[in-house]
Amino acid sequence: MFITASRLLLVGAFSALIAACGGGSSGGATMPSSNTPAQSGNVAMLISDASTEDWATIGVKILSIALVPQGGGSNVTVYTAPATVPAVNLVELDQIAEILGNLSVPVGTYTGAVLTVSANPGDVLLTTATDPEVGFAGPASTTIMPDQIQIQHPPGTASNLTVPVKVNFVSPLMVSANSNNALDLEFDLGHPAFIVGHVPPAADGATIWAVDFDAPLRHHPLRDITRLVLRHMYGEVTAIAADASSITITKEFPTEPPVNPETAIASSQSLVILADATNGTIFYDVDAKTRTVIENFSAEMSLVGKSVRVAARYQEDGSLVATRIWASSQFNSVWLSPEGHVLHVNTISNVITIENEAGHGVDMLVDANTQFFFRQPQNAVADATPIGTGTAFLANHDFVRGFKVHASVVDVLATPLIAQSIDIETPVYSGVISAPNMTNFTDTRTFSTASDDYVMTLDYIANATANGSDSSGTPITGFKWWNFAYPTLVTSGPSAISDFIAATDGSVSFGGSIGAVPSRSANYAIWNDPADAGNWAVAASILTPSTLPLGFVASGLVSGAGDNTFTMTVMGGATAATVDVSSTSGAATLVYQVDRTGGIVTVSAIDITTSAGLATLKTGLAAGAPVKVYGVPQSDGTLKAYVLTYFTGVMPVQ
Repeated sequence: MFITASRLLLVGAFSALIAACGGGSSGGATMPSSNTPAQSGNVAMLISDASTEDWATIGVKILSIALVPQGGGSNVTVYTAPATVPAVNLVELDQIAEILGNLSVPVGTYTGAVLTVSANPGDVLLTTATDPEVGFAGPASTTIMPDQIQIQHPPGTASNLTVPVKVNFVSPLMVSANSNNALDLEFDLGHPAFIVGHVPPAADGATIWAVDFDAPLRHHPLRDITRLVLRHMYGEVTAIAADASSITITKEFPTEPPVNPETAIASSQSLVILADATNGTIFYDVDAKTRTVIENFSAEMSLVGKSVRVAARYQEDGSLVATRIWASSQFNSVWLSPEGHVLHVNTISNVITIENEAGHGVDMLVDANTQFFFRQPQNAVADATPIGTGTAFLANHDFVRGFKVHASVVDVLATPLIAQSIDIETPVYSGVISAPNMTNFTDTRTFSTASDDYVMTLDYIANATANGSDSSGTPITGFKWWNFAYPTLVTSGPSAISDFIAATDGSVSFGGSIGAVPSRSANYAIWNDPADAGNWAVAASILTPSTLPLGFVASGLVSGAGDNTFTMTVMGGATAATVDVSSTSGAATLVYQVDRTGGIVTVSAIDITTSAGLATLKTGLAAGAPVKVYGVPQSDGTLKAYVLTYFTGVMPVQ
């Protein structure tokens, strides 16, 4: 199971992927009977997410995961958390996956899943980023107190609160013996209803952060397990194979929030990790400060009982092969290597800053020996080969703020820390799109710290470069893109670039200090594509909604044939702009009512595809009412609303 996420102002979220045996089927569930031996398939449970500039920690505790059989019957629990439930920090899982364990699942066909999340006070951990966006409601590097976090709609009783999060699969999952497949369920961090920050007038209390687990969950099929970028995993070595080809580890999680020294939370899940017998696995002995390349573990028989950190990749048969391994007699030594998003890059001093899970920046010096790797699990040689060495790689914005990385240090006791190697797990350039043409476009990114700003001309990958599959499983080559609200509606093929140019040609003007709101995208890059050898080229772009300040309704909602419009102003703007709200089923704007009454914030979904829901929205969008809109500018100067939030009760001031 994986979990993915992306980010908007005052918002966070995550997504879940289940990597499982089997393939799509429309047949009924075939569950083992009591008179026949039980059959099962192997299921790799993982978690992943996407970038957030505003949060250093979004920690959640997943208690269990169950699959829903087709045709009825009891749900099949496939994952249960250990007695000490680890908190998974979704911010560290930026389009990468965290392995929870390889599990056995009864053969059968499943049409959905239920994730049970712990919902007691203190079970959701929120820590703001070191350098959040301008206007973010939380102060930098601050842990949000439990009494300021309100988890929405938890059934159960006090001290035993949980939230069951349900999702229906786009296509059924059939688990059969001796076969492999993958299934992606997403809790999208970019969904504005996942974490809503309500800032009231000073007389009405503190900011409340409402967390709604039901809002962003969706199914996004995953076609190729070998392309998964896995988060470095931690564990204790319990055995070495008789032929020294593999080690067995008990999966461990670091304590959240981090403690000093960091301690491990052991799970009941065992993982077998193979050495790369063909290309070699890079092995770092953290205690001895040595680096070797091994093809088996015959020279490392003392590993049993030691702590390891492993960068691994999946093979088509579901086995795990190590690209790099770090080993130490102490868990804290393998953990004490900065993991997080790049916060600053100083090309003069060659110091990079990586934000850790506690919301603090960790400075590291890049020297002539520092190696940079780009995780490419589908290509074993490329995955283990540095794409750059030394300080030259920091020039020309080849390494920028926002990249998700895991660094390793030469000596954890040194001052300053010197970077030994840096795994680039998610290289994403994000910002304002301008000058798009058939070869490239310009990405302009501004941050609250001006020295982190960049302007990049990004080429598209070559038309012949393999680039995943579409929703039907057909391979894609060349550049692809989609709107953030519709991740399964991918635009690819011969017209992808021209359609992208047309889709990014709009802007909406509010005048004043806000001015024109341009098109924006998050652009996921790959290294050394034939289209731009020795550089980053864009494989996929996601059109992201523009983040607007709090707005106010100028003229109320006017209904049309599936499309409805109203006008709004925003704080700092001088003129009103038109917002398009769709009530067409399947493409409707997601609408949420946020009510603050008596210090309680409640987030409620409003279905505007129904006449009652549309009428409720019209009432809520009275002239002067505060409103929050997330949308993409259109070529006609309007804003297409993907998500709209209106407020009742105590009104927000930010």
